[in-house]
Amino acid sequence: MELIAHLSEKGQHDYQLVQKALHQKDQKAYAELMDRYREPIYFMLLKMVNNKDDAEDLTIEAFGKAFKRMEQYTPQFAFSTWLFKIATNNCIDFIRKKRIKAISIDQGFSTDDGDTIEISIKDAVLDPAEAMQKEERIKKMREIVEKLKPRYRKLVEMRYFDELAYEEIAEELNLPLGTVKAQLFRAREFLFQMMQNSKDVY
Repeated sequence: MELIAHLSEKGQHDYQLVQKALHQKDQKAYAELMDRYREPIYFMLLKMVNNKDDAEDLTIEAFGKAFKRMEQYTPQFAFSTWLFKIATNNCIDFIRKKRIKAISIDQGFSTDDGDTIEISIKDAVLDPAEAMQKEERIKKMREIVEKLKPRYRKLVEMRYFDELAYEEIAEELNLPLGTVKAQLFRAREFLFQMMQNSKDVY
């Protein structure tokens, strides 16, 4: 195909997988794309955030966003280039938000030009429309989570609904920390496979 002739053999194979995922809803194609790039994406993000838990969460987020926007991918560039850009941009947004949260609200902060910037925090109370949208998203998320196998469902509920740390989950379930992380990673893969056609994922 002339459309992908400029791509490497690996790039051409990725393009075929994207087509299968998009047009045939082929779950194996999604899984293979994740298997091919999960580790390199994870280690790149780990260098950026220097936190294993955050890197794992951001890796899953990157794949979730990429799979949701798959129809936007064009073979002008390799799929891996496109995927890494999504992962990088998402991580940069995460780092910015984390830094803003760490800044003292009272003091604000100074720019390189010496200007002082005050932090204006939006009222924590959502307006009625926002509250309804949030409730609807949570409801849909819970409906999807309910479809997971019991052991995966429990992990996802503890991590994302109860907001427990990995260590707390391991202690409560009496499981090795590594097992909790591995099973949560797998659970999130299942979740994103189920959510890939939903417009409410992000």
